[in-house]
Amino acid sequence: MSETVSFGNLIGGEWVEAGGEGTLPVTDPSDVERVIAHVPAMSAADVAALFDAAATGARVWRQTRPLERARVMFGAARLLRERGESIARDLVCEMGKTLAEASVEVTKAADFLEYYASLARLPLGVELADARPFVNVAVRNEPVGIVLAITPWNDPLLTPARKLAPALFAGNAVILKPATETPLVSLHLAAALHDAGLPAGVLGTATGRASRIAAALIADPRLAAVTFTGSTAVGLQLHRDLAGRNVRLQTEMGGKNASVVLADADLELAAATIGAAAFGQAGQRCTATSRVIVDHAVAGDLLPRLVAEATRPKLGPGLAPETTIGPVVSRAHQAEVLAHVDRARAEGAELLAGGGAPSDPPLAQGCYVQPTVIGSVSREMSIWREEVFGPAVAVLEVDGLEQAVHATNDSVYGLSAAIFTRDLGSAAYFAEHVNTGQVAVNLPTSGWDVHQPFGGFADSGSPFKEQGLEGLRFYTRVKSVAVRAAL
Repeated sequence: MSETVSFGNLIGGEWVEAGGEGTLPVTDPSDVERVIAHVPAMSAADVAALFDAAATGARVWRQTRPLERARVMFGAARLLRERGESIARDLVCEMGKTLAEASVEVTKAADFLEYYASLARLPLGVELADARPFVNVAVRNEPVGIVLAITPWNDPLLTPARKLAPALFAGNAVILKPATETPLVSLHLAAALHDAGLPAGVLGTATGRASRIAAALIADPRLAAVTFTGSTAVGLQLHRDLAGRNVRLQTEMGGKNASVVLADADLELAAATIGAAAFGQAGQRCTATSRVIVDHAVAGDLLPRLVAEATRPKLGPGLAPETTIGPVVSRAHQAEVLAHVDRARAEGAELLAGGGAPSDPPLAQGCYVQPTVIGSVSREMSIWREEVFGPAVAVLEVDGLEQAVHATNDSVYGLSAAIFTRDLGSAAYFAEHVNTGQVAVNLPTSGWDVHQPFGGFADSGSPFKEQGLEGLRFYTRVKSVAVRAAL
């Protein structure tokens, strides 16, 4: 994107550029002085129009046959792929990830739409036996109604697609609230669906400051469900705000994901895999590795390898071909990540690599954080317990598999965990006993495909999974219909 442009919100099938509170600037985290776009700043009063349109759209879309819904979704996926280069560049400019990472995100977003659209020819519900003569019982899956999707800044295209694809396939209307920092590519997704023929009102977008419109978005009595990805604090607040109402809530929240390295592990594989999972996308993934648990016997061999992985990446703007790690999303987040590192040092941890922000121009103009390895960590330290959401790993040494499992589970979070070992018995024991929604063996904690169920335990999320066939459950309700033939 070479100049500042303006985007509108999709409301009732029309693009509306005005917002009740003016506009919001979208800035480039590789150069915080550069404004790349403006989007509407909606007010609480603007929200009613979104629900009015969604109520109409929900009635139309509910009656639309699955094959027609699939046609629209396949069309939107095709448009995402055709527009992929432009969308990926906008994603880089608003969020900071590399062009390679952004391009993969565009592909995955299209994959979500295509995967759920492909389900249109599967059986619709089931028929059950009934003890009564001449009675047939059918079980139907119906849409829940109007869904509010609140999405984060770290994967601003993939996460909306992960939510919209099953919600729309199931026949719901959706109001999408993208993160204030990264609204552009969400609007690209809305445009692809709109241009592919999605009926008016089935999808609406709500850009603006959450502090100004969040209460209005969840207060509307027509709201049937809220799907949220973001911080644990906000997710738990949504639980409190919706308490006592018949509104479904799905939350995908924080993580403090551990990679365990046993004494028999392939250390080259472990270090390279952990480095990619910890430092890729500047550590701004909910499934990023942030804790490394290593057996004492090989800690001395693993740590230099992790330090080498931390010093290998090339920091820079995401559009630069030599860049392997871009900036974090904002100045505020940069300061937060660095504060976690400073606190770890103050508590007695040892800084083995990174831990700061580059001071040389032009990197000083951006929100960069050096890949960081922190050793001499104890379980009492905040760096062991608190989510950093940046390119930093804390290393804890243990003795053997059982201590490694105990350390892995020593967290309020339960999203993802990995183990590196050559022993299938150890791998099976680990998978059985860790309290996480995802378990990987000799693989990164991050990286799950669209058809594979995804979601965490404990403070990492609600019981409803995303992705795959499990992802449809949240967006549908079950109706049983008994029919006796009149003889």
